[in-house]
Amino acid sequence: MGLLEGKKLLVTGVLMDSSIAFHVARLAQEEGAQVVLTSFGRQLRLTQTIARRLPEPAPVVELDATSTEDLDALADRVREHVDHLDGVVHSIGFAPQSVMGGNFLAGEWEDVSTALHVSAYSLKALAVAARPLLTTGSSVVGLTFDARYAWPVYDWMGVAKAAFESTARYLARDLGPDGVRVNLVSAGPVRTTAAKSIPGFEAMEGGWPDRAPLGWDAHDPEPTARAVAALLSDWFPATTGEIVHVDGGFHAMGQ
Repeated sequence: MGLLEGKKLLVTGVLMDSSIAFHVARLAQEEGAQVVLTSFGRQLRLTQTIARRLPEPAPVVELDATSTEDLDALADRVREHVDHLDGVVHSIGFAPQSVMGGNFLAGEWEDVSTALHVSAYSLKALAVAARPLLTTGSSVVGLTFDARYAWPVYDWMGVAKAAFESTARYLARDLGPDGVRVNLVSAGPVRTTAAKSIPGFEAMEGGWPDRAPLGWDAHDPEPTARAVAALLSDWFPATTGEIVHVDGGFHAMGQ
């Protein structure tokens, strides 16, 4: 029996087969789960194409996590494929390049608010939209990049991740009485399409393999996907509000 045998999961953020979310969906299926993906707009057809590269082709429902209309319709759209959800994976993030790459002081509120809306508030919005489908013992898992530090070039996206991590703790508080766990995986730098869109991304990953006690391969999303799968499983029944670091141990080292 697989780790996620019989689980029904909603996975956001599958854009390419290099996406961490793609490997989460793949691993989940390999471990026995039924997976539904989300996408929207011009990305929808791309996600539908990538979905066919999974071990089992997965349905894709439309969801713009900043759209009230899409959020209100999410439960009904998901019900067309599964009758409930045992887990939700949040892998959504975006910030205009004008607020990254060394532009912290020049960041304008309009662009900063976009980063906060898409990359932080969307966790709450997604959890609330999926709540009617979540069962007791279900799990919400999000992906973050350690927000305790001011990273080179990350700028307002780093601030958004700090808000994201705080949002997860409040969700853990408010969804706990429903038996819903909320946890995050803080991954080291992985060369996804989203990461490559960060101006100066190389400055963030530079030296990581040398400082991480276990080393680090920025081209391998598998360790991160395994941690997400573990948190979606029944093996962490009393864990919520937690951030699991999957970074080769980098976070625990001094300069």
